Amino acid sequence: MDRIINRNINRNRGTALLLSGVTLLGALATSAADAQVVAAAPYRISVFATAPAPASQPDSIVTWRGDVIVGFANHVAKDGTDGKSSTIVEFSPSGHVKRTFSVPGHNDGLRVVGDGKLWALQNEDANPNLVVIDLETGLQAGYQFAPTLHGGGYDDIVVRDGDVYLTASNPNLNALGINVYPALVRARLWKNNVLLEPVLYGNASATDIATGATVSLNLTDPDSMTQDLKGNIVFVSQADSELVLVRHVGAADQTVGRLAITAPVTGPGGATITIDDTAFAPEAAAYLLVTDIGSGMIYRIDRTILGFEPGQAYSASDTLGLVGSLNLDNGDVTPIVTGLNSARGLVFVTSGHRSDQE
Repeated sequence: MDRIINRNINRNRGTALLLSGVTLLGALATSAADAQVVAAAPYRISVFATAPAPASQPDSIVTWRGDVIVGFANHVAKDGTDGKSSTIVEFSPSGHVKRTFSVPGHNDGLRVVGDGKLWALQNEDANPNLVVIDLETGLQAGYQFAPTLHGGGYDDIVVRDGDVYLTASNPNLNALGINVYPALVRARLWKNNVLLEPVLYGNASATDIATGATVSLNLTDPDSMTQDLKGNIVFVSQADSELVLVRHVGAADQTVGRLAITAPVTGPGGATITIDDTAFAPEAAAYLLVTDIGSGMIYRIDRTILGFEPGQAYSASDTLGLVGSLNLDNGDVTPIVTGLNSARGLVFVTSGHRSDQE
């Protein structure tokens, strides 16, 4: 299973390990507008945009034709039961607001599907709904889900070979505390409905990437999702502090790897790290954007020496308010930015301003 990962992408590990806590807070750090938000050399952080009033709580983030699109949750209930709406904002490459859209419920998943169809996924805890926005015309169409098998909602979206996949979030657990329900599903639209097909269950067999041992998963919190440069689907089981990597998704030879997040980073009271989103540096990566849900800020992270190494993974920690480089051999997270309120969505912007789906 270790073939899922290109182990060469961590050849700069020695450099990463130099980014100690002393360095993070020392003279080599550069700061954003908030003096508490600092970046370790050779990284630099600056403000890309702030939440436009009355929107708040930036979370999911994608790119489209050079623009940046962010979902603002607006403190809406995660099951949508308060009847309120989230705001989707399209920013220019310089961080200025171009358009806004309102969607019913708590937005926690965005993805551009095909040529300009933005899927906005709401209510990750229960009562999920999907709004598809035509980015050419601005027209919106709503789609409904049947009652969920796992009892919760759906959190994030990835497109692979033209197929759309969703993570099944907030699952019910059986009497033994195990998720026996679908954790990853394939979705298609039919009339005004979302039809789903399970592709990975919460208790599936997997290979532990660090040890090579065969393990049984227990995915109690499937959450944010992305792809690596090899086309493997990668998603976090957030409360479990682990990443799941799915190779040949949905095919007869589908294989699964598990990477425990083992960073020696603790918060107040010794709380262990959890991560939200993960992003893999593409070829020609110009900079990395991160949303900070508590402060309402969207930050830009640049790497000032040699740029970003293609394939290197970066993860955002919601609980510790940091962004770190992720070692894909052992799960260690080395902080590159600290002092964020609650880091959430990540997306790379390339020098060619390509969509995140290209």
